[in-house]
Amino acid sequence: MLAHYKTIHSYGSSEIIIKKSRFIGHAKPVESEEEAIQFIEAIKKEHRSATHNCSAYVIGERDQIQKQSDDGEPSGTAGKPILEVMKHQGLKNTVVVVTRYFGGIMLGAGGLIRAYTDGAVAGIEAGKPIYKVNHQLVLIEVDYTWYGKLENELRNQGMLLGDIGFTDKVTVPCYPLAADAEAFMNWATDVTQGQSLIVAGENEYIVHESLPE
Repeated sequence: MLAHYKTIHSYGSSEIIIKKSRFIGHAKPVESEEEAIQFIEAIKKEHRSATHNCSAYVIGERDQIQKQSDDGEPSGTAGKPILEVMKHQGLKNTVVVVTRYFGGIMLGAGGLIRAYTDGAVAGIEAGKPIYKVNHQLVLIEVDYTWYGKLENELRNQGMLLGDIGFTDKVTVPCYPLAADAEAFMNWATDVTQGQSLIVAGENEYIVHESLPE
């Protein structure tokens, strides 16, 4: 897993008008190429009367899948600019469609590139870019006598916590950055003076609006 990657939070769309043509940018987070294709087809169905529905998507932690479509616009004037916006912003697992309703004024190649670039940016901003950051679950089990001290230390540290379990003992799910998990477990052992059971869980991506410092 990557330490972090950038994508968008959820589906978003936004419309801009350029020389009487309507350009509607649609963006959505996806986990597979199949999901990206389904989204593109859904937009085409919704906007079947549009002049063009141009698209691009980037899939995979290493950007293994990158595809784009001009959907009838002159080659290189629509799909490629959309893809370049996504790559420039460092987006992964994202699909963007820019719908065009022709307004009667020709834009020329340069004008089309700028229009589809702006349409892609509008859709991405509507979807709200976020970061998915790699955290590791660490479960700390302590007696009630240690819980107050542990909780205070964790909150002073600004640790991301899950739902705390209260049974015969207290189980505290913690989510340190994956790169810091081993150091965190050593820290927790010291804080509880070895009077805790600490179990490393699975890694998972957690949404952040900005990268943790």
